[in-house]
Amino acid sequence: MGTYFSDREFSLVEGAENAFHSPIPTQVVSNGEFNPPPQSAQQKQVEARIKELADTYGAKQGLDRREFLKTSSGMAAAFLAMNSVYGNMFDVSEAEAADAAMATERAESLKNQFVFDVQTHFVRDDYTQDGFLGFLKEGADVWKNGLDPNNISMYLMKFENYVRQIYLNSDTKVSVLSGAPFDDDTWEFLNNAQIAEAARMVNQTAGHTRMLAHAVITPGQPGWMDEVDQALAERPPASWKLYTIGDPLTPKTKYPFWLDDEKLMYPFYEKAVKSGINNLCIHKGLMPRDYADSWAGVWEYQTPRDLVKAAKDWPELNFIIYHGCFRAFFDKPGDAMADFENTGRIEWCSDLAEVPAQNGASNIYAEMGTTFASTAIVSPRLTAAILGTWINGLGASNVVWGTDSVFHGSPQWQIDALRRLEIPEDMQEKYGFAPLGPADGAVKNQILGLNSARCYGLDLRADYSRFSEDKFAQIKRDYDQAGKLTALRDNKAYGYIAKRA
Repeated sequence: MGTYFSDREFSLVEGAENAFHSPIPTQVVSNGEFNPPPQSAQQKQVEARIKELADTYGAKQGLDRREFLKTSSGMAAAFLAMNSVYGNMFDVSEAEAADAAMATERAESLKNQFVFDVQTHFVRDDYTQDGFLGFLKEGADVWKNGLDPNNISMYLMKFENYVRQIYLNSDTKVSVLSGAPFDDDTWEFLNNAQIAEAARMVNQTAGHTRMLAHAVITPGQPGWMDEVDQALAERPPASWKLYTIGDPLTPKTKYPFWLDDEKLMYPFYEKAVKSGINNLCIHKGLMPRDYADSWAGVWEYQTPRDLVKAAKDWPELNFIIYHGCFRAFFDKPGDAMADFENTGRIEWCSDLAEVPAQNGASNIYAEMGTTFASTAIVSPRLTAAILGTWINGLGASNVVWGTDSVFHGSPQWQIDALRRLEIPEDMQEKYGFAPLGPADGAVKNQILGLNSARCYGLDLRADYSRFSEDKFAQIKRDYDQAGKLTALRDNKAYGYIAKRA
């Protein structure tokens, strides 16, 4: 795995716009940070079945395949196809695919559910890092797709499309805008001031809180505490973003750190507690299977071992572990599930879930961004195992929703997937997993929004009605109505896929 594609790696991929335009991705999409695996045999079966259902039910509704798959019935058909291949993992009926009114009624009944996405991204307008733009430019040369290689923007990763996909093309009510640290700061998506300004602008437009801002901190780097002090003085964030690995794309990263380093971290924790900004959002996980060699000397910082002491010593703080410490993001499809079936454990996820039993702490949370998106389309049983493991160890009150969008496009399919997902009965019996329950039941309501609302101190009794009344709600109603007439919605993927046969 490299930080950007080599010539050989680039020859194995094509633009994700060439992927089948499905409501649910039928193969893994890369934003350029990793090499996407080829479409698996099961994913090919899912895609074929989606096409069959779309042709059948679309014709009955007077729609061609592509138009049908933009509808609520099309989304239902995609989950039916997944059930036909992976088993009955998702709560969906054939009637929803056949009857547009029934599918629309279900979607309408859930649209006001409180969904709080705690991990979202876009890049600044002047972002020029060749590691990202180079993919698009080289693609224009190789594929002769009509784009000018010398005049390519990153519109899909920028603010305008972020607003469209997060607030208009999904049921997301509140989002947290995040960033990431890099040893080379030209890779930085947004600096802390830009993140704060984006939140101010969105909330001013909406008329109340729609976006919360991270401040990315870089322990161990020169002047890092000065940035903390500046953020507190000039633009207090809603939470702090930390990468214990340092630079997440560079195996020779210069600044990894431990959360339980008393000399380095505890003075910062004191400032955080004193300020009342007590949410620490910490990236851990997402390593390749060969991590012991490819990330030698630094991979340990991605594990949850430092939480045992840090979370116990600082009960006033919430340690929100991004990606839920899922290690196996880059593995071949099926590898992690095979490991689970053999051992009953999920690498690093199980370690995270066991921390409260070791230290008695109740302030550790698992966040789902990228982990959910990358497993649900490859092995929904693995997704169920991950959720069951987190809930068993941390509690349903300590699992929170995040999607890593807009890098993954609209998060709506992920929202629908969690609403419909259930842990199979055989897994419930064997591993002691509790059922997830209905789409708007207690567990899923907690995960999709209520847990994060509690962490961030949002008073939903006072504020909830505003999400159906504010400026963004008005824009979304107009947007949805226009979509019915002009097909504004799409099922496009961004980035790269392994070349299709």
